[in-house]
Amino acid sequence: MGRGPGLVEVAGEFGAELARALRASLLPAGQGAYGPRGPSELSWYAFATGYARDHWVGRAATTRNGTSEALTLVTRAMLWEMPGRPAEAVLHRVLRSWAFVVPGPEAREIPPQDRLVLAWVAKASRPLIDLHDPAVARAVLEALSVKRDGKPAAPYTSGRKRRILVNALFYAMEQGELGSNPLDRVRWRVPKQARAVDPRVVVNPLQAQNLLGALSYVGGFKRARGRRLVGLFAGMYYAGLRPEEAVAVTLPDCTLPTSGWGRLVLHRARPQAGKKWTDSGEMHDDRGLKSRPPGDVRIVPLPPSLVSIWRDSVQTFGTAPDGRLFFTERGTLLGYTTCHRAWNEARELALPPELAATPLGKRPYDLRHSALSTWLAAGADPAEVAQRAGNSVEVLLTRYAKCLYDRQSLTNQRIEHLLDAYDSPSTSCDG
Repeated sequence: MGRGPGLVEVAGEFGAELARALRASLLPAGQGAYGPRGPSELSWYAFATGYARDHWVGRAATTRNGTSEALTLVTRAMLWEMPGRPAEAVLHRVLRSWAFVVPGPEAREIPPQDRLVLAWVAKASRPLIDLHDPAVARAVLEALSVKRDGKPAAPYTSGRKRRILVNALFYAMEQGELGSNPLDRVRWRVPKQARAVDPRVVVNPLQAQNLLGALSYVGGFKRARGRRLVGLFAGMYYAGLRPEEAVAVTLPDCTLPTSGWGRLVLHRARPQAGKKWTDSGEMHDDRGLKSRPPGDVRIVPLPPSLVSIWRDSVQTFGTAPDGRLFFTERGTLLGYTTCHRAWNEARELALPPELAATPLGKRPYDLRHSALSTWLAAGADPAEVAQRAGNSVEVLLTRYAKCLYDRQSLTNQRIEHLLDAYDSPSTSCDG
């Protein structure tokens, strides 16, 4: 007897429980969507905690954090409506704090109220195979596409979370808990992701200089809250460093001559992820370079203006105990909040109100976008630019080949001058 054409409609109308029972009775052993063992009784929550545990070792802290966020959203969408459901904010906080972190909740001291929430989640979690109900799968995909405030998430963010879910489902198939990918049966339009950098964020060289100069005025002179960061942000603009690469720069890895170009041997990144996601228990992870094998290095030329800024920084503030160029007053790693707050203040000082209200240089990372755009606008070989930036040529040309702010005006002037020359009476049509 076949599966029957109306099972999807049955699932949507009466729930996945009836659909599972029908499928289990209609399919011969070893066939169907659940694999050779038949329908699995594993709950989504039990599967998700196991998936997080099995995919913890060797993963970057930021990857662990992102996986936890995606699994939390799916878990909230995979709960039955049972009495005693905690508030959504409480559910989110408890799941993010305990459920998908290694070691698991059973091995740690958890506040009693949070333990009660996890116990309720374990009881209310739908079975993993309920994802074969298209209505359930669609609700899960919807949950991955909105922010906590209910507004649509950025396409890149929702796409990243969807990829985590897909990887988890393939793992379930490997474990024999699912025989096929439930999402294959759902017609879901994945939001298109903007591959190119918004040209409105790219600053030109004069604006970059003004921003770095304004940064030195942020905060009092004694604490030097802004002056400590000038070299950090200058490294992002003049050398195209990522923020997590810039905070990890050490003096022994730099060649800073008194004149001319310098050099940086980049081999380390310190992305901020949170204490519960790192192996060390520190706020920052300690990783190799992005998308490169462990131990690989990247040679980054340093223009004379950046060499001068870094030399001044070392002369004024010295280095951290481990040789880092940029650090807090206590010698610790600079956090994202500190950097973003100082940068926002610098924008208000450096940019006129009409530009400060635009996306121009809104995030520190936009300095890297501006750097790569500047190099390309200068006519640099894309392969060389990609090597310095740690990107592939394809990524470089699709994401960073943007015009500098107001460069369109310069191009317009050149075109206008050419047209004016041919409008001159002395210019013949045969010339």
